[in-house]
Amino acid sequence: MTDKNDQENSEQIAGPAMREDEWEIDNLPNRLTMFRMLLIPVIISSMILQKANWGLNEVVLLRVGYLGAWTFVLASITDFFDGYIARKRGIVTVFGSFLDPIADKFLVVSSLIVLGELERIPSLVVLILVLREMYITSLRLLASERGLAVPVGKLGKWKTATQMVGIPLLMANDHPWGIPMPLLGTIGIYLASIFSVYSALEYSAGLIKKIKAKKHNG
Repeated sequence: MTDKNDQENSEQIAGPAMREDEWEIDNLPNRLTMFRMLLIPVIISSMILQKANWGLNEVVLLRVGYLGAWTFVLASITDFFDGYIARKRGIVTVFGSFLDPIADKFLVVSSLIVLGELERIPSLVVLILVLREMYITSLRLLASERGLAVPVGKLGKWKTATQMVGIPLLMANDHPWGIPMPLLGTIGIYLASIFSVYSALEYSAGLIKKIKAKKHNG
């Protein structure tokens, strides 16, 4: 989701020239990406419905929460498969390179904001995670302009993993079979915020190192 796709995009920009079919839109990875975009309103609507309540009983609200959680999981699965299929078939298009990271950012950022509105994530944690995404996106734009590809570190991958586990747990907000989803989700999000700060510093250091090396060699 986010870091995986951004790494691929950086490598594509810094790698060989695109093929003749680079402007193709209708392929399986792009269909999965567009499907993921269509799932985002479902997630947001389910969380807004929980916030509004509208006199719904607890059972209905619980099911709405699970709807948002499972839809988020489905969106995350499509993110994995569109990247896997694109790599397997060697599909690299302008449309996919643009839309895929945008879909990831929309999915994660919108989910964090609505969970913050539901007071399941502290505002400060939401700010850290959202601003980190903006910061890293800006750094990657700088890297691509300079023809540099900086790989995603382990901390960035851990940030993505803990975030993708924490978000649906907080959306479901239930205790099935005694499993404390809210607590586990909160732990996941707090870990993601810690990893996000350190991974941003790690990525920044790596980019600065690459720029200095290129300047020295140039």
